[in-house]
Amino acid sequence: MLIFFICLTILIIGYKFYSPFVEKQAGIDSTIATPQSRFSEGVDYVPIHPVRAFLIQFLNIAGVGPIFGPILGALYGPVALVWIVIGNVLGGAVHDYFSGVMSIKEDGKSLPEIAGHYYNIVFKGFMLLFTAMLLFFVGVVFIMSPAGLLSNLEAFEDTFLANNTFWVLVILAYYFLATLLPIDKIITKFYPVFGLLMIVMTSMIAIALLIDAPHLPIAGDFFAYFETDHAHDFLAPNPDGLPTWPLLFITITCGAISGFHSTQAPIIARCLTNEKYVRPVYYGAMVCEGVVACVWALAGIAAFPEGYAGLKAMLDTGGPGLVVNHIANSYLGVFGGIMAIVAVAVFPITSGDTAFRSLRLTLVDAFNIPQSIRNRLLLAVPILTIAYFMTKLDFTVIWRYFAFSNMLLSTSVLWLATKYLFDRGTFHWIASIPAVITTGITVSYIMTAAIGFNLAADLGKPIGVVVVVIGLSLLVVVHKKRQKAY
Repeated sequence: MLIFFICLTILIIGYKFYSPFVEKQAGIDSTIATPQSRFSEGVDYVPIHPVRAFLIQFLNIAGVGPIFGPILGALYGPVALVWIVIGNVLGGAVHDYFSGVMSIKEDGKSLPEIAGHYYNIVFKGFMLLFTAMLLFFVGVVFIMSPAGLLSNLEAFEDTFLANNTFWVLVILAYYFLATLLPIDKIITKFYPVFGLLMIVMTSMIAIALLIDAPHLPIAGDFFAYFETDHAHDFLAPNPDGLPTWPLLFITITCGAISGFHSTQAPIIARCLTNEKYVRPVYYGAMVCEGVVACVWALAGIAAFPEGYAGLKAMLDTGGPGLVVNHIANSYLGVFGGIMAIVAVAVFPITSGDTAFRSLRLTLVDAFNIPQSIRNRLLLAVPILTIAYFMTKLDFTVIWRYFAFSNMLLSTSVLWLATKYLFDRGTFHWIASIPAVITTGITVSYIMTAAIGFNLAADLGKPIGVVVVVIGLSLLVVVHKKRQKAY
C-alpha cells in the first residue's frame, strides 16, 4: 500500500514543483492572442473552457494504453511502477507539455508542420510518415480492443451484442461522425463526462485493491525485490527471460511516455483561450494518466492469489482484456464490473475517434486542403474503409507496430522540443536527456525485435548503452558550442 502512495506523491510533486520549472523554459506568454482567437472557424478552432480542455485531453490520451500496457508490464514486477513514475515526470509529461507549447506557438499546426519549421523538409516528411502511420494504427487498435471487450461482456452473452463484427461496425460509424463534425458537436459536450467517468472508475479499482488484494506489495517486499535476485541488475529479465531493456519501456508507453499524445496536441491547442492553460492541460493530463497506469500496474502485480503465475496464465488465455474483466468483476461485483468494462471500452473509442480526427488534420495541414464538408468526406471515407479491413488482421501484429511507432514518435518530438529550447537559449536538458534515453530504447528495440533486425536479445542493453553514451557526448559538445556562441 505504501508503494502506491509513494508513486502518487512523486507524480504530484513532479507537477507541483518540476512543471513550473519546465514552463519557465518554454516562453509562455499569457498576453498574446491564441490560435483559437485568430483563426476561429467553427470547426476545429473553437473556444473551450480550460477544465473541459483538460478532461478532453486526458480522455484523448488515455485509451487502453495506460490500462493494457501496465498490465503487460506487471510481468516485469515492481520495476514497472518505477518506470511509470520516473518516465512520466521526467519524460512523458515534458513530452506532452512541449507538444502543446509548440502547437499553440505554431497556430495549432500538426507535428509535421512544426518539424518542417524547426528542422527541414526531410524531417517534416519523416514526421508526416510516422505520425500518419501511428495515428492509423492507434485508430485500428482502438476499434479492435473496445469491440473485443464489449462483445465479451457476460451481460451480452447469447445475444447479437456478443458479435464482434457488430461492434466494429458500430464503432466505425461513430468514428465517421466524430471525424467529420465540428469539435463542439460531440467532443466538447460528452468527452468531459467520459473523462470524469474514467477518474471515478480508476478510483474505484484503486480503493478496492488497497482494501483487499492477495499480493499487494508492502514497502519491505518492494525493496526486497531489488535487494535479492535483482540486486545484480536493475534491468534483469522477467521470469520468462524477456529482457527488461528495452521491452518494458516499449510495453508501457502510455502512462510513462507516448508519442501518440503529441498527435492529439493540436486538437486542444486550437481551442485554448490563453497560453497559461498549456501546463495544467497537457502536463496535468499526463500526470493523471500516470496515476491510471500505476493503478493498473498495481492490479496486475497484486490482484492474483497465484502471483506472477496467475497473471501470466490469464494473459496467455485471453490477453489484457480478460485481466481487466477479471479484476473489475472480482473487486467491484457484477454491476461495478459491467460499469468498469464499459468505461474501459469507452475510453479507447474516444481516443480512436480523435486519432482519426488528428489524421485528418495532419493531412489537411500537410497538403493545405480546405476544410469543406466535401473534402472531409473524401479524407474520412477511404481512411475508415481501410481501417475496417485492417481489423481482420492479428491484433498482436498491429500492436507491435503501434508500440514501436509510438516510442519512435515520442523520441522525435523530444528532439523537436530540444531544438525549440536550443533556439530559445534556455535549459534544453529537460528535453534532450529524455530524448537521448528514448533514442537508446528505440534503437535497442528495432535492433533486437522480430519486426526489426532480429538480433540476439542480449545485445539490447549494450546497444542502448552505446547509443546513450554517444548521444550524451554529442549533446555536451553542442551545448559547449552554443555557450561559446552566446
